[in-house]
Amino acid sequence: MLFILMVNVACENKPNDENESKQVENEEQAVSQQNSEDKQVIVFFGNSLTAGYGLEPEEAFPAIIQRYLDSLGYNYNTVNAGVSGETTASGNSRVDWILKQPMDIFVLELGANDGLRGIDPVQTTINLQSIIDKVKAAKPEVTIVLAGMQVPPNMGADYSDAFRNLYPELAIKNKLPLIEFLLEGVGGDPTLNLPDGIHPTADGHQIVADNVWYTLKDNIKTN
Repeated sequence: MLFILMVNVACENKPNDENESKQVENEEQAVSQQNSEDKQVIVFFGNSLTAGYGLEPEEAFPAIIQRYLDSLGYNYNTVNAGVSGETTASGNSRVDWILKQPMDIFVLELGANDGLRGIDPVQTTINLQSIIDKVKAAKPEVTIVLAGMQVPPNMGADYSDAFRNLYPELAIKNKLPLIEFLLEGVGGDPTLNLPDGIHPTADGHQIVADNVWYTLKDNIKTN
């Protein structure tokens, strides 16, 4: 029942065309602002976990990372390119538009919706590899950071293991910095997630930001 509930919630959270268009418009405006300020740009490319589903924009982890950067005096701006309901397949299509914009670090956070829908981890791996290849081809100077994800144990041990392992395998293959598990310390804790049991609360996003920062900070140019 838990798996059925989570899949239903994941599908219900997929935005309509109007909402998705608004998100894309917001991304474009944000990137334009980055360009005008002549700062280095970190693009967070993901799904509702990045978008901050159910929260105010400033409560989502990319905005928290921006505050970390500002407090340290680092010359960076963040772009929240998260779209609710995104799978690795749809992300593979959308990334072509994102790559038209300047960027210096690309944080790839996708796969959770694949796992909730029971998509074959082999296909998820193929899609993520395609995104990585596109970023490398279009922006060879960009640092790609991969965010690892896990699925609930009720998916079955074989599926859960295959899904969890695809991220470190991709990181090793492509020599990428890896956030081992984006939701470490948050996933499965009802006090840190919204009533749907999937999306972090504002307090949950603070922990997620710390998980991201632990890996991201080593890839920040401080001068």
